[in-house]
Amino acid sequence: MRVDQHGKPYNRTVVFVVMLIAAMSGGLMQTSLGTALPALMKAFDINLSTAQQATTWFLLMNGIMVTLSAYMANRFSTKKLHVVAYSLLTIGILMSMLTPEDSNYWWLFVVGRIVAAVAVGIMLPLMQVAIVNMYEAKERGVAMGLMGLVIGMAPAFGPTLTGLILNKDHTFLGITITNDWQSIFIIPLIFIVVATILAPFLIKDVLKNRPVKLDPFSLVTSTAGFGLFLWGFTNVSSEGWGDIAQVIAPISAGVIILIIFGWRQLKMPEPFLDIRVFMNPGFTIPTIALLLATMAMYGVEMMLPTYLQNVRGLSPLDSGLTLFWGALFMGLMSPLGGALYNKVGVKRLSFVGFVILLLGTLPFVYLTEQTPTIIITVLYALRMTAIALLMMPLTTAAMGALPDERAADATAANNTLRQVSSSVVVALMTSVVQNVINNNTPGDGMKKTAPLSYAKKVLDASLDGFQSAFIISLAFAIIGLIFVVFMKKEKEAK
Repeated sequence: MRVDQHGKPYNRTVVFVVMLIAAMSGGLMQTSLGTALPALMKAFDINLSTAQQATTWFLLMNGIMVTLSAYMANRFSTKKLHVVAYSLLTIGILMSMLTPEDSNYWWLFVVGRIVAAVAVGIMLPLMQVAIVNMYEAKERGVAMGLMGLVIGMAPAFGPTLTGLILNKDHTFLGITITNDWQSIFIIPLIFIVVATILAPFLIKDVLKNRPVKLDPFSLVTSTAGFGLFLWGFTNVSSEGWGDIAQVIAPISAGVIILIIFGWRQLKMPEPFLDIRVFMNPGFTIPTIALLLATMAMYGVEMMLPTYLQNVRGLSPLDSGLTLFWGALFMGLMSPLGGALYNKVGVKRLSFVGFVILLLGTLPFVYLTEQTPTIIITVLYALRMTAIALLMMPLTTAAMGALPDERAADATAANNTLRQVSSSVVVALMTSVVQNVINNNTPGDGMKKTAPLSYAKKVLDASLDGFQSAFIISLAFAIIGLIFVVFMKKEKEAK
């Protein structure tokens, strides 16, 4: 039996289970909207670019909060942080869930997503640091594997669960869950409410605190830098790549501010986000590979449900079921990825993972409106198998390259880049798809003179947009494979 920071014994399994319950809710909130985007577009009378803001801003705010995670883990008690995070996630879910169906209130839906993202940005990195402190090095593989299973499976199952809910009304124990978009928040809400009730009693202060000071300048520059950078990408869909005021200027300003932020961190004795961890190649190399795998994953995962519904005409349930097998294979292969990591090493495993990812992504570039659903299902399952072989082994390799006392800083740096890259790639994909659709859609005059030709051209425009997104995902997989080929073996890297 281990003791907490107050010298009181605690059951680490109980603490871990409560964290896993909350993590399940947070994971579902990340991707559950993917299948629901067409329903949200219809309900709020908005286009794809606007609807996708609910995901891009969630991922961005998540990334911004992760930069704070090291400070908060060192400064505040574990229990208080979890209680606050769980409460915020409950509030955020309720805000989005109860937003009136009116385009004028879409901002409220997005704000709810931002509040939820703040919570997830606190709790998931904190959980990772807690595992490092609760478990010995030889035991962490299993704990990290379970965490990876939940964090990976929840977002992967999100689109399928959403499709199931939106398909028809469901009655369970006399309670009817309607097929409205609001119902997709019910299951995450149940998980987080349970965790919120249990947290004050079962979560313990497992992390040692110290009086770390918050640097306001670092907080402002990181928030402004990441925010402007993403805002520029989200404006591409409506303004085009050449717009100076709303695309080029914010992206450029974001980069400049982030450079200032990085310079500031290198000058501080106790940085807000310790980017010096990237001076260790054993940490940096797996982290870059992880970013490429993450961007390749989100590039297809976030676009595929909309393609299946808008181009193929599938129902939310059928599009969700198409993605279900990918989620299942990811869950089954995640433990195997951990076992193979111990046997063959991160370089060989990453090489195999990126090869499978590339082979599973290439056919998506050639999808048409007649491509059999079974082929899409198999390809997506193949891609998620590759992701399972890449995600946790690369994360474990990165974290293992640094001493335990730097776990909070390493987790913050690793997760910040991963979340920000996710938000950027979603914004990028959405912008590209919407921009291609806008450029290739015929004028409204053709709708009256040749309605059948108009409908066909609109469909072709949508297909061209999604194929462009899939090409970008393929590029990430190719870059990842090239990167791994030139990666030094573990012994050489040290």
